[in-house]
Amino acid sequence: MLEIILLSITQGITEFLPISSSAHLILVSKFTNFNNENLTLDISLHLGSLIAVILFFISDILNFIQNKSLFLKIILGSLPAMIVGYLLVRFNIVDFFRNTYVIGITTILFGILLYFSDKSKTNKKISSDLTIKRCLYIGLLQALAFIPGVSRSGITITAARFLKFDRIESTKISFLLSIPILSATSFYGFLKIIEAKNLEITTQNFWAMFLSFVFSFITLKFFIKFLKKFTLTFFMIYRVILGIIIFF
Repeated sequence: MLEIILLSITQGITEFLPISSSAHLILVSKFTNFNNENLTLDISLHLGSLIAVILFFISDILNFIQNKSLFLKIILGSLPAMIVGYLLVRFNIVDFFRNTYVIGITTILFGILLYFSDKSKTNKKISSDLTIKRCLYIGLLQALAFIPGVSRSGITITAARFLKFDRIESTKISFLLSIPILSATSFYGFLKIIEAKNLEITTQNFWAMFLSFVFSFITLKFFIKFLKKFTLTFFMIYRVILGIIIFF
């Protein structure tokens, strides 16, 4: 149960912060000797985060019915990452990046990139300036997040900041783009479970999903509040320190 709690906290806190949830889950599993190879557990963790972001943005999602243009942009912006993810899994390339050396480099490199993007002047709004072209640009960079340490939320916020969206708008774009990605990840996981004929769902899976949901929702709420008062510099410093620690 300790493993479930720790992995759920890690998933919930790091999924939406620009610090890479996959890197932290790999590192937590590695340095605590936890085994995070349970497919149903992995799906439960992602489902918790998915439910949290859907509830957090429920009004925006309901508005998709009236704002079909935004819905289309979010879907199109998610396609590059979905295609790249499928190809990486299809050709068994994912595990090539799952080592501490790669995580250390990407954690530092993309943390510094996040810092410089946060210096951009802002004059863009989602309602008027989020074009299909800009969504595809952010989506293409989002595909890099399959490399542990890059951070899906980190790279999408970075891309949006370079496109001159402010911190709050950039974060909302990142959160909205996470919905199709988390949905696709969960759906793919379900297909693998069905393929393996392993439909066993335990109490631990429900706890993993619930705890991941709770910590994801709390993170979503307080991250937005944090950005209203502070810059992203804190996350750059955290990533650089973490990257240095990883190398040692």
